[in-house]
Amino acid sequence: MKKRFSILALASFAVMSIQANAAVLMTQAADAPAEGGEGGIYVLKEFFVSGGPLWMTLPLVCLILGLAFAIERILYLNAVDVNTDKFITDLDSALQSGGVEEAKELARNTKGPVASIAYQALLRTAEGQDFDNVERSVVGYGGVEIGKLDRNISWIALFIAIAPMLGFMGTVVGMIMAFQDIAKSGSVQAQDMAGNIQVALLTTLAGLVVGIILQVFYNYITAKIDSIVNKMEDASISIVDMLVKYRR
Repeated sequence: MKKRFSILALASFAVMSIQANAAVLMTQAADAPAEGGEGGIYVLKEFFVSGGPLWMTLPLVCLILGLAFAIERILYLNAVDVNTDKFITDLDSALQSGGVEEAKELARNTKGPVASIAYQALLRTAEGQDFDNVERSVVGYGGVEIGKLDRNISWIALFIAIAPMLGFMGTVVGMIMAFQDIAKSGSVQAQDMAGNIQVALLTTLAGLVVGIILQVFYNYITAKIDSIVNKMEDASISIVDMLVKYRR
């Protein structure tokens, strides 16, 4: 809950900052010199102002929120992605030398989903539960850990989907306004029409850029989750075999 509140607070602050500085950006873009002011920052400001602060702000908010969720997931996944082979080896050694209690202590002090699954299995082993219950606990708690890995992924997918849609909506609104101007003036000037279309398409460009950036992060995160899940499945088999061997 605290993480979600921080993310929403960050987004609200970003929206208020963008809206507060919109007039300043428009003034800077209007006062910018024709020559020597074509740097990257100036071009971005010009695009932002030309597309309209309101419609350009929406994809930008999607980018900020999407990156916030993506960075949180990346940091979490890197923290829980431990050396599974080493942990299984250490767990086997602890189980053979100190029994279940020493193995539980090792699992308790190790980060990651594999250690959590091992701890649940060892806890039920120490209680003397039937081996079928121990095996079910490994499978069931594995699902719980996968749910933790997938947390907030749906939000990133949501922003990937709606950012281009918001860009398209800004384009449609811009085109409607352009045709309204034509209807009022009663004439069509090719230069003015091209300028209006260019401005309208900038919102689509912004939405597509945001979607592409977030898609790269989303694919990296899902690949990372798949890698951790594969390690969990392999480790779960090793843990079950280890406990069978210990009980014998």
